[in-house]
Amino acid sequence: MSRPTFEVADIIRVSGSSFWERQGAHLALQHRKVMDAIVRCRTAALGGHRDQCLRCGHQVISYNSCRNRHCPKCQGNARAKWLAARSAELLPVPYFHVVFTLPHDLSALVLQNKRLLYDLLFRASAATLIEVARNPKHLGADIGLLSVLHTWGQNLQHHPHVHCVVPAGGLALDGSRWIAATPRFFLPVRVLSRVFRGKFIAGLKQLLLHDKLQFHGSLQELAKPECFRQFLRRLYRKDWVVYAKPPFGGAEHVLHYLARYTHRVAISNHRLVAFKEDRVSFRWKDYACGGKQKVMTLSPDEFLRRFLIHVLPKGLVRIRHFGLFANRRRAASLLRCRALLGTMASPQPPAPSSQLRCPLCSADMFIVERMTSSQLLVPRLWASAPKPHAVDSS
Repeated sequence: MSRPTFEVADIIRVSGSSFWERQGAHLALQHRKVMDAIVRCRTAALGGHRDQCLRCGHQVISYNSCRNRHCPKCQGNARAKWLAARSAELLPVPYFHVVFTLPHDLSALVLQNKRLLYDLLFRASAATLIEVARNPKHLGADIGLLSVLHTWGQNLQHHPHVHCVVPAGGLALDGSRWIAATPRFFLPVRVLSRVFRGKFIAGLKQLLLHDKLQFHGSLQELAKPECFRQFLRRLYRKDWVVYAKPPFGGAEHVLHYLARYTHRVAISNHRLVAFKEDRVSFRWKDYACGGKQKVMTLSPDEFLRRFLIHVLPKGLVRIRHFGLFANRRRAASLLRCRALLGTMASPQPPAPSSQLRCPLCSADMFIVERMTSSQLLVPRLWASAPKPHAVDSS
């Protein structure tokens, strides 16, 4: 893929300081660290190494990457390794793609309680799938699932939802056989929606009961028990959105879709169209108009504000496994499922290589010298910096 013309780092270099002066009082130190990491990424500020071709002797300096999980340029190797590992765990059955979305009414509360409510979103959605699947009226089986948290929509607004990749079937409750779902139907979305709504709202009640929720600014009224009860009643009256369809192209298709965002946040540099005259333009799909491709133009401040609301709390895990695929039981469950399905384990794919290739002759390149930032020209933060020649070295 060709190098993008504009990058999020360019926007921060030009507008980051003024944005922070105006908005810093409403942001956390973690947001500043993310901005610093992105603007330093693959520049001399992080040091680098000199690479030499084994065949022709060509040399090039590669700058180190920041390895921040919110950086649009980082984590390429980690994403490739994750995709290879998950692909090796796929069972030889159809898979369903299920998405649980929180109502917009909860957005402000979620942004003030990210760690608690993103965790609750994970737990409520997983518990919903597992409970409904165990019901003999539906599937009557134990299932496993992989969940990935997304917090954004195509327009970068706050849109918290969880993508789940679920095999079309599960183990009988006594573990004696594999129970397959019908090829075109997994679980009733209306039932999933109502159970999910009930579990999430019950979780909100528990968090309030234990005085764990924060209410700031316009949400201070919700700290009053009666106001919070009215808020919950409004949520109960809404139909919560659950999407469940077989993935087009199979489970590998969904994994590749999710892999674009498992180790990255909100927007890729390739979606940026223009950055000039204090305006940022980027491509987005308007799903309200049938997924039509459009261009949105924002001020740099608004673009950075939207980008930074998707910064996750430190240590929050946004890729999780539940049910049969929970970490403590995944290996044994996969063996049991494959035995009942009469298949062998998928061959372990070769580990993705991060070996640099010579731009002149395509031979392998190796590191001949490592250099610190003091040995290189260190660019001033949020100022113009030379474009690096490196690939992801994370």
